[in-house]
Amino acid sequence: MKLHAVLCAVVMATAAPAFAAEFASKEEIQKTMAGHTYAGGMLSGAFTEYYAADGTIKGEGYTGKWEATDSGMCFQYGTDPKNCWELKIDGVAVTLFKDGKIDGSGVVVEGNTNGF
Repeated sequence: MKLHAVLCAVVMATAAPAFAAEFASKEEIQKTMAGHTYAGGMLSGAFTEYYAADGTIKGEGYTGKWEATDSGMCFQYGTDPKNCWELKIDGVAVTLFKDGKIDGSGVVVEGNTNGF
């Protein structure tokens, strides 16, 4: 079974405390996301991605690039423009914000759990 199917229930249970936290710093994003798999979703749907320490994103059938910045976490897939989100991190729970509004949430697990 895919990791994101197992963790969907965890997302709802663990994401709520993240709302009170400050947005994550560049250092906190790097520490939390590098070498970890994110399982959760955005308003556009659920997904699972592995964020390699070298800035590579690995998903099912695709790759991309990620980076931690002073203003959040940025993603780029293929020739699409780079997009950034602010993150709130509480343990393994990650909540993504775009333009001050919640745009997604999930959990992080150490390693490339799906072998992308």
